Amino acid sequence: MKISEFFNKELIVTNMDAKCKEDVFDVLYKKLYENGFVKESYLEAIKKREKNFPTGLQLNRYNVAIPHTDPEHVVKPAIAIATLKNPVIFKNMANPLEDVEVNIIFMIALNESHSQVEMLQQLIQLIQNDSLLEKIISVNGGDEIIDCIKKYFNEEYVDI
Repeated sequence: MKISEFFNKELIVTNMDAKCKEDVFDVLYKKLYENGFVKESYLEAIKKREKNFPTGLQLNRYNVAIPHTDPEHVVKPAIAIATLKNPVIFKNMANPLEDVEVNIIFMIALNESHSQVEMLQQLIQLIQNDSLLEKIISVNGGDEIIDCIKKYFNEEYVDI
């Protein structure tokens, strides 16, 4: 399955004005829940998991977080995205004592744990491309973000 199939324009928020990661969790959860992707238990589960297993990633130019939780909280698979007006603090996945100022959040909802590995590999490939992340941050709508990602994975994508 291609990663682009997990994205849905109704699950994308661009240029979000968030004060903290919980603000982002609340907004993305609401979109996932209202569109039938997750159960009511998802929000509390994602907050609890983030506390125990931080998902902030210190990258080159743009830092990313990939919060996720167990499949039992998910109805159907999706990835919600928030690009932020100003970074919010997440704890570093590699060193939970360090803070990471995150610019983009990919909130993952998967209903089968075995599908996670392949999707995460594609997501890691995506977030390691600085020019693609810059493009994702600069656009103003879910359709444009999905278009960028599809072009990238269809190899029509040329360095921006």
